[in-house]
Amino acid sequence: MTNRKIQMPREVYIDPGIVHDTAEICNSLHLGNDFLIVTGSHTYDIGARPVIESLEKNNLSYDVIKVDVASEESISEVEELITPETTVLGVGGGKVIDVAKLSSFNQGVYFVSMPTTASHDGIVSPLASIKNPNTSISATAHSPIAVIADSEIIAQSPFRLLAAGCADLIANFTAIKDWELAHRLKNEAFSESAAALSIMSAHLITDNIANIKPNLEPSARIVMKSLFSGGMAISIAGSSRPASGSEHLFSHALDKILDKPALHGEQCGIGTIMMMYLHGGDWRVIKNALESVQAPTTAVEVGISDEEIIDALVMANKIRPERYTILGDNGVSREAAYELAYKTEVI
Repeated sequence: MTNRKIQMPREVYIDPGIVHDTAEICNSLHLGNDFLIVTGSHTYDIGARPVIESLEKNNLSYDVIKVDVASEESISEVEELITPETTVLGVGGGKVIDVAKLSSFNQGVYFVSMPTTASHDGIVSPLASIKNPNTSISATAHSPIAVIADSEIIAQSPFRLLAAGCADLIANFTAIKDWELAHRLKNEAFSESAAALSIMSAHLITDNIANIKPNLEPSARIVMKSLFSGGMAISIAGSSRPASGSEHLFSHALDKILDKPALHGEQCGIGTIMMMYLHGGDWRVIKNALESVQAPTTAVEVGISDEEIIDALVMANKIRPERYTILGDNGVSREAAYELAYKTEVI
């Protein structure tokens, strides 16, 4: 029997204004005196600047690099600035976090996740989504040593990003149904605890839907805590299974088809409506939940044509052939795809 390590962050802070305590938190974790802040053009002022002030106040040395895409090139640029003594602070959205996570993993140094948005569950998971010229891949990395999530900063980010984070969590409902199906039909390994944590994370959103509103710090905190527990489910499972099923395959297919895809969570939310229908579940409950957090539920709302939705549905099962879902080994026909999208009011 092989032993598999479950990685968890050592300390997690989800509080308003916590970014100003960055240096104190890093000192309490004995992370040394050498930091590399990985941030983005948009997140430098709101996220990285207060981090810099905190490090300077405590006489800690730092370097800063801005990245705008989660690509192999960005990762190489960040890795060049990492020494064995460096701790990488990823301060920004999903792309920044993924680059910081994978470059620190490749160089064998600690990584602190400091999200400025709550748009998807990659904030704490040990996986990173990296874009290659033709595709987007999910790479194995490591969990952060700590998470410092300033709920005030996250509340001030565009509400569309928070809504996308909610949609990515709601997708857990169909992801778990797919995982259970693969366990029954293909004897795929299944973790009850990871599945339970994933479903709990989704319920944290649906049970609190009336409290998730724009520019409210408590709303940002609810979504952040849900994304954190969803990321923990991925760590326990050792794969993205608890949070990624047929709805994510549909989203990845759209990424391949579209020149300018919608937000990851938005596409997954729309996929969840259709995949819940295929599972024979109550897809209207999913649709209503998404509408309640102002996440899109139709192709028109995200500027995607009916034809592109059909193409993505037909292609979805081929994205990760080893990952069995409700789409089966053979996928869906164009006629069935049209019927599915039409009946669930996506087109």
